[in-house]
Amino acid sequence: MEWSLLYCAQNNYTMKQMLFFLTGATLSFNIATAQKTEVVTGRKPGWHKIGETVVNFKTDRDAIVVLGEDKFKAIQIVVTDAPIRLEDLKVFYENDSTEDLHVRADFKPNEKTRIIDLKGKDRNLKRVVLVYKNAKDSKLENAHIELYGLK
Repeated sequence: MEWSLLYCAQNNYTMKQMLFFLTGATLSFNIATAQKTEVVTGRKPGWHKIGETVVNFKTDRDAIVVLGEDKFKAIQIVVTDAPIRLEDLKVFYENDSTEDLHVRADFKPNEKTRIIDLKGKDRNLKRVVLVYKNAKDSKLENAHIELYGLK
């Protein structure tokens, strides 16, 4: 931040130009961090937390981007804090193939989806998109969703 202001001052930018520059930088950062990115490290077999997101019901979908050691046999979703209706999951693989998984079930806090086996040999995850809506008995509280993968 200090570097940006110093750069602007040295190059005789007006205050309006500096404000425009800082607004653009902030907006770019917000867009880049809108998708939740998780890094998975280690090759140890078993369940690993891939990522998480908070569902605020302002949209009907969220994406969890997966980086690092990302080859999994199966995935599972855990819902906490508030009930949610999980409609679908769309799994994107590194080889640009996708897999649509229909869930269509209501989950109360601390409930899990079934273990979802991933198809094919190349199961290197790129991202998982969750499609959801407010559960019938929810009071519009934010739900917390955790995504786990089995190596």
